[in-house]
Amino acid sequence: MKIAVIYGGTSAEREVSLNSGRAILQALSSYGYEVCGMDVDQTLFDELKRYQPDLVFLGLHGRLGEDGAIQGALEILGIPYVGSAVLSSALAMDKVMTKRILRPLGIPLADDRVYVSHRAPEEDEVERMMDDILSHLTLPVIVKPNREGSTFGLTLATTESLLKQGIRQAFAHDDSILVESYIRGMEVTVVVVGTARDAQNPPRVLGTIEIIPKAEVYDYESKYGMNGSEHIIPARLPEELLSQVETYALTAYTELGCRDYGRVDFMVGENGPVLLEVNTLPGMTATSLVPDAARAAGLSFEALIDQLVSQAYQRAHP
Repeated sequence: MKIAVIYGGTSAEREVSLNSGRAILQALSSYGYEVCGMDVDQTLFDELKRYQPDLVFLGLHGRLGEDGAIQGALEILGIPYVGSAVLSSALAMDKVMTKRILRPLGIPLADDRVYVSHRAPEEDEVERMMDDILSHLTLPVIVKPNREGSTFGLTLATTESLLKQGIRQAFAHDDSILVESYIRGMEVTVVVVGTARDAQNPPRVLGTIEIIPKAEVYDYESKYGMNGSEHIIPARLPEELLSQVETYALTAYTELGCRDYGRVDFMVGENGPVLLEVNTLPGMTATSLVPDAARAAGLSFEALIDQLVSQAYQRAHP
């Protein structure tokens, strides 16, 4: 089978994507697949047409990769791929839309405020945003771009000065930003595999991981730096609370229509779990959470990649 691994791209997560792509290429090669790595640029679709892969494995993260854009192009070209489809990818990438869909289901979510500006906001606009935030939320708060990953543009604002800085930083990454109440507690992620509403391959929990970052916030360095965080599997939660977190994760994954694999992130505070976001193309680097969950479940990274390829290929060739 010929497989194209698309990685790199133009988003802020390019370096993470390159590392994920290399790991996926190596895993596929170890199973004897004919593979070709392709970066995202203006020649990508010509390369795909020349190579004519049987399947694409997406090693992309962030915009123009995780948001449904590449998935839509592959649908037009008629090339099957591993991962969630166009709509699910777009919805999960948009944190505000994700919350709008999940809130009516009773899944706990952080209190928030949302702001939009199609240019860098002026000083008076930032001041109005700050007044609105401080009238509805209590510091500390988390300020982040609405459509970005790997904590790019994220600020833990403990003071009004940091809040102003965080607003400007988030708008440098996106034209819509999300400001949420900061939840102090245990960071937990649930790795889910399977496909929503597929009786033959239903969503199931591969592993639930407790994350202990070296920094106060699980930031870029904590995620991708060597020894940046400690991962404990399974998360050290009471059985009833662990089950609740996993149920929320499966519900969110299913409601968004995700498929193949994904990751659902939570903070578990004194009032219980709060869902943070759903990742449809989580990292696949040496320090990433999905490979950790697979290993804890007795599945090597290479075997997991092979399993995902088989499922995607069978979906395209029933």
